[in-house]
Amino acid sequence: MGLRNFFRSGGRIAWGLIAAIFLLMIGSTALFARTALVRHERDVSRMVFNDNVQLLDDVRRSTGALDDSLAKVSSTSASDAIPTNRPYIVVSIEDHRLWYKQGDSVLFTTQVATGSGKVLDAVGGQSRWKFETPRGRLVVQSKEEDPAWIPPDWHFVEMARKRGLGIVRLNRGQTIAANDGSVISVEGTDMVRKYRDGRVIPIEPGVEGREVVAGGNIVIPPFGTNQRKYKGVLGTHRLNLGDGYALHGTDQPESIGRSVSHGCVRLRNEDIEMLYQMVPVGTPVFIY
Repeated sequence: MGLRNFFRSGGRIAWGLIAAIFLLMIGSTALFARTALVRHERDVSRMVFNDNVQLLDDVRRSTGALDDSLAKVSSTSASDAIPTNRPYIVVSIEDHRLWYKQGDSVLFTTQVATGSGKVLDAVGGQSRWKFETPRGRLVVQSKEEDPAWIPPDWHFVEMARKRGLGIVRLNRGQTIAANDGSVISVEGTDMVRKYRDGRVIPIEPGVEGREVVAGGNIVIPPFGTNQRKYKGVLGTHRLNLGDGYALHGTDQPESIGRSVSHGCVRLRNEDIEMLYQMVPVGTPVFIY
């Protein structure tokens, strides 16, 4: 009864209060949605910045936005996927073996190394990498001789962890103070050391195990610099499968036959050279 009298005696005020509450609810909902969107964009940007492609793919897969070869294989039956009129490659992760086949005939086979399955967490927990060889149907997308390895961020995190060092990222236009009194910066395609006497000395190109160290930190070079290119690590040849994965040679032949890689399939250099000559671009690759 009191509520009815309130609306009768103060109709405008009552309806004004109701409208204000309604608008406040709409505004709160919109603010919540915008906050969620900003957080999502921030998290995705952070994943890309830290090269955490695996986590980004998990997000994309959960939203149905992943359109790579591994997603496509799930909707393709085995009878449709395996070609009957041309050669294809099969890799067994468990057996550490590769076969190049046509029909029931084996044209070439050899031992390989595959992903270790280990997990690496960056300091602060902002990035996580799991080093697994992907299962499914991929395709040889391109071929390279004398390939250069462009190490992702996880390589520098891993090396710093092994040596008990921190990490620092060098961006173009920035400088980092070195222990010898110089400052490290970027000029063109090189990281250089600049000294007070005017000398500018390029730092040697990237070599695994000889990363640049300054102030107790391993320096992560910018993409596009020679210090971010490692020669010889991938052996003599590479067959690119997309999404950063490949069949390639190695400078560690003793690793063949084991689960030790960061996801790629390693072969001895003589084996990848033979496969390189035999396998054309477009060849299907089945990994299980």
